[in-house]
Amino acid sequence: MEIILASASPRRKELLAQIGLEFQIQVSHVEEKITATLPQRIVEELSSQKAEAVLQSIPAGKEVLVIGADTIVALGHRILGKPVSEADAVNMLGILQGQTHEVYTGVTLLHRSAAAWGGNVERKVFHEVTKVYFYPMTEQEIAEYVSTGDPLDKAGAYGIQGLCARYIKGIWGGL
Repeated sequence: MEIILASASPRRKELLAQIGLEFQIQVSHVEEKITATLPQRIVEELSSQKAEAVLQSIPAGKEVLVIGADTIVALGHRILGKPVSEADAVNMLGILQGQTHEVYTGVTLLHRSAAAWGGNVERKVFHEVTKVYFYPMTEQEIAEYVSTGDPLDKAGAYGIQGLCARYIKGIWGGL
């Protein structure tokens, strides 16, 4: 069975490689449409859109597992996606610094059996939530971090795996 990651995310690629999966990457170019209002439902909805778009592009008759994922950051009722500019990243980090917030990741698994077995699609959609505790950051620290370019492709304008790790006081997952 072929496994396809419906994402260009280096972090997701790294996670799948760490557990020894052999997989292909096929980026979904679907226009994301959000109808949900709760963070956990938003990430589930977005991960499903990505996975379904990729599955539809794969010829029938082939057994495949498509993995779609999406992440957002929420501080109270405010939802932060990827920043659209450096100024947006500075603003997001300014809001998050010194605060505790939640990171929501939605995952969709679509398994399509071979056509000889009916080509049925099994679906599993779920989310995980992690609380992240940020140390306070100065304007200079925020500007220096943003100037690295690292936050520009990440929800909430940061990633705990990189340079921003020095500003993370703690994380707690599995809520």
